[in-house]
Order: sequence, then C-alpha cells, then structure tokens
Amino acid sequence: MSKRILVTGGLGFIGSHTVVALQEKGFEVVIIDNLSNSSLEVLGGITRITRISPEFENIDLREKAAVKAFFEKYNDIEGVIHFAASKAVGESVENPLLYYENNLNTLIYLLQQLKEKEAPKFIFSSSCTVYGQADELPITESAQVKKAESPYGNTKQIGEEIISDTCKVTPNLKAISLRYFNPIGAHPSAEIGELPIGTPQNLVPYITQTAIGMREKLSVFGDDYPTPDGTCIRDYIHVMDLARAHVVALERLLDDEQQENYEVFNLGTGKGNSVLEAIQAFEKVSGTKLPYQIVGRREGDITAAYADTTRANDVLKWKAEYSIEDAMESAWKWQQRLKEKEEV
Repeated sequence: MSKRILVTGGLGFIGSHTVVALQEKGFEVVIIDNLSNSSLEVLGGITRITRISPEFENIDLREKAAVKAFFEKYNDIEGVIHFAASKAVGESVENPLLYYENNLNTLIYLLQQLKEKEAPKFIFSSSCTVYGQADELPITESAQVKKAESPYGNTKQIGEEIISDTCKVTPNLKAISLRYFNPIGAHPSAEIGELPIGTPQNLVPYITQTAIGMREKLSVFGDDYPTPDGTCIRDYIHVMDLARAHVVALERLLDDEQQENYEVFNLGTGKGNSVLEAIQAFEKVSGTKLPYQIVGRREGDITAAYADTTRANDVLKWKAEYSIEDAMESAWKWQQRLKEKEEV
C-alpha cells in the first residue's frame, strides 16, 4: 500500500512540482492550500502530468481547530512536507506581523499534531536566508546563522529552532530542514510553473513577464555590489532538481536512515550567477532582448550567496542536474503557455 503524504502549500511553485515528483514515485498525496498565493488551476496541471488527481483540502493552517480536524480525518498521514508560508522579503519588511503569524503559528500547529503520531516524519521548507551574508562562500551547513536581514528570513531561522527543540524532546519525530537557494524554472511540460499573484517578487517571473510584454522593463536592484559586474550573485536551482530532493529526503526519513532525528541540508547547484548573468542566460535561450534598468538597492538583499552542496551530494546522494539555461528555457515555455491560455 502506498504511503500517504501531506504537502502543505502544495499548489504553490515548489509544492506543486514536489507533488508531481511524489506521485511519480508512487506516494499518495494530500494537499493543503488556502489559495492565498496560488490557484486551483494548478491542481489540473498536476493531474494532467501524472494522470492522478491528488486529494485537496482548502484549509488555512492558522486555524488551529482546522489543523486538528484535518489530522483526525486523515489519520494515516505518514509524512508532512511543509511549504505553506509567506515568502516575499520586501513584503515581510512592510508587514512583519503577517509573516510571524503565517509562518510560525502554522508550523507550531502542525508539529503539535505530529507529536501525537507514532512515527512522524517532517520536512521543512527552509531557506539560505538563514545565513544572511555569509563570511565564506560557498556556504556550508555549518556556517553561522546570522541575524536575519528580514522578518521573512527570521521566520525561517525561528522555524528551524522550533523544529530542532521539538525533536530534542520528541525522539519519535524525525525531521529535515532543506535550505533552498534560489528556485527557478518550471515543469518541462509547461503544465505547472511559478505563478505569482500581482507583481512578481522573484527575478525570473519578472524576466519572463517583461519578455512577453506584460511589463515595460525589468528593474535590477543595484549595480554597485562588490561582485564582478556589480549585481547580486545567487545560486539559481531548477525547481525540478529541488522537487526531486524532497522525495529523496522523505525516503531517507521513511527508511530510518538518520543518525540523529533532526538534520539540515543545503539545496543549490554550488554555482553563483549574477543578476546580469541570469538575464543573459534568458536572452540566450529565448532569443529575446530584455529591456532592463538599474535602480537602487532593495532593502533586505545581500551581496552573494551560493551553496556548498557536498553534504546533500554525499548523504542524500542528490545532485542538481539542470543548468541555469535549462531553467530559463522551461520558465519561458511556461510563460508562453500562460499567454496562450489567456488568449483562448
């Protein structure tokens, strides 16, 4: 019998691709999503790719009673992958209380329910933002967790502390925090991809929306950073690689391969690209010249971050396989598909 896995935020960008990867490996998936930053149409995309329609519950995880009721209804959940969170750095600076409520309360309510289960498994969607501006690059998991540059980053730091502290007193709970670098791209079928509501907060959807004519030009936040071309450097990882990593991490938990019941892994390519290099990669695969302007720095941004992926490579036996060009090509294909749908 296939194992039943809960994916919170499963209609979001990374969540939806992970649901596909889980279903393709034979897991039975239940999605919780309150559709605050996603669309029910994504469920159709997942179903078209896998030919399986995952169970879906429209629940706001900030409602403690609703979380409890969910676990009473689905009492055979064997693992949880927790994506549901607000994630825009700029918005978190402007509205910190929203971020603390949404990103921390939901985590606490899930863990309270999992503690009651016999052998709960939990994967947390964390972020390289916990490192702030690291002293050394590439960044290893042992790098110092610095004071967060934004409330969003702080919720990831506090979230990891909550899980670690809970694991210390709950020996039967096994958990992994996955610290992503910068996820980009889309499923090669172009059935699912990044679907920002309103103005995109991430670089690549802004690139593709500009290229297709939805936006006049792209803003590059600062060209005076101490980097080769003056723009910020990030580790851009294809969402398909990221989704596969979640399946591998889950299998590690289910197979009881952990030495300790809480582990942390970086997920990236191990290579940094500047914002201008990312733009050039898009122009190369799309054949489209991108209009952009240099504007002032954005609050909360750091100069450079890219991963040392040795631990994930060695322990999880996982390695990123796609290039930044692959990711840009899939993101462009997805943006074109969205436009086609609008024109029908």
